[in-house]
Amino acid sequence: MMILLMSIIITLVISSVVMILASLLAKKTITDREENSPFECGFDPKGSARLPFSLRFFLIAVIFLIFDVEITLLLPLAMIINFSTISTWAITGSIFIIILLLGLYHEWNQGALEWAY
Repeated sequence: MMILLMSIIITLVISSVVMILASLLAKKTITDREENSPFECGFDPKGSARLPFSLRFFLIAVIFLIFDVEITLLLPLAMIINFSTISTWAITGSIFIIILLLGLYHEWNQGALEWAY
């Protein structure tokens, strides 16, 4: 029992010393403002956080995500063609695509897809 306890203590001490030495040796001595800052899509992360954000960009991103999810829901439709009749498969696929196209038309009609005025 004593040997097991000593081996655990020695293992913890050796691993702690190795981790401390690795962190001390791996430290950079010269720090750069650009290297320490995260890359944020071209925005200056050290600047003001109150800069205006393009609402059009946000809307385009949300529309892309919605249609991306809808396409992933549409892909399994090809897999179930063997398990259903062709008429129910065609009606289901057509209704799904019509709903997508109506949503796209609505967004286009509301002006969400126009990047510049």
